[in-house]
Amino acid sequence: MILVNTDFITGRDFETLGLVKGSTIRSKHLGKDILAAFKTIVGGELTAYQEMIQEARAIATKRMVDEATELQADAVINVRYATSSVTSNAAEV
Repeated sequence: MILVNTDFITGRDFETLGLVKGSTIRSKHLGKDILAAFKTIVGGELTAYQEMIQEARAIATKRMVDEATELQADAVINVRYATSSVTSNAAEV
């Protein structure tokens, strides 16, 4: 499956088969939240949350590819990711 964040793929014709999407809502456990809160005071990368976002994007991408496969697509163009806070301890991708 070809995934690109452009409106087209150079040298390829395409047919619009429909919209595909993938999303997930992830959270970390209380211990990770406490460590992250401390890290915001002393500074530094919040690795637990960075890992959570990477995992969430991978899951969302797989779900999007699965939907595209069901449509018998061989590519998804104009791929975009957005992250938002759902609650104080969870994020949606």
